Amino acid sequence: MAATSFGRTFVRISGPDGAAPLVLLPGMTATSLLWTLNIRAFSEAHRTFAIDPIGDVGRRECSRPLRCLNDHLVWLDELFHTLGLGSAVNIVGLSHGGWLACQFALSFPKRINKMVLLAPAATVQRFSVEFLIRGTLAATRRRHFVRAVVQWLFADLVLKDPRRADAAVDGMLRTFQCMQLRRVITPTVLQDDELRGLRVPTLFMVGENEKIYAARKAVLRLQRLAPQITAEIIPGAGHDFTIVQADMVNRKVLDFLGQ
Repeated sequence: MAATSFGRTFVRISGPDGAAPLVLLPGMTATSLLWTLNIRAFSEAHRTFAIDPIGDVGRRECSRPLRCLNDHLVWLDELFHTLGLGSAVNIVGLSHGGWLACQFALSFPKRINKMVLLAPAATVQRFSVEFLIRGTLAATRRRHFVRAVVQWLFADLVLKDPRRADAAVDGMLRTFQCMQLRRVITPTVLQDDELRGLRVPTLFMVGENEKIYAARKAVLRLQRLAPQITAEIIPGAGHDFTIVQADMVNRKVLDFLGQ
């Protein structure tokens, strides 16, 4: 557990001592266990720090609520300091974690060495209306709505590994039963000048069947405004691409970090 002014943050640490640090930020209502199919590959050449974000679910002790984006940025900065990560941190963020990673890179560009954004929430493209509607229904915590949104959002996982998809439904329901309602910081879309000005070496990846926004529109916007960002579409997967296409994602992330 790592101390910050907002409470203690649970971090799973693996990989060789002295290796380049790699911080992993999961999506909303997810924990460090999200990286089960990625952590072995990531930890071969990096000292990985898989985080349970404070203020969300997971093994953390939140003593002061995070009420705005700046609170999240201060918490992450303090966490980096407590962990002794220095000023050349590699960071990988999925969904909400990707949005937070990007916001941190904009505010503290000298702290980040390289950044990987895995289908970051908003950031590049507005949420689809259908995603917002389905997400609102799932937030009612009714099982049939939760199951429907998981099966829709993770449609490729349902086809490839229905048991894992069912486990995701059960896990989300348990999360809703245990967690208290809290203020959600809604991810935002970066302005054109923010994308143009992003100088941290960045890899953006999104599944071709992504539901939170249109994958191709997101990539086209990056190619038009921020060609310095490497943008790729992962075939045969949607928001579940770190699971469904884990080997491909692992290879692309490590190739990018190793350049």
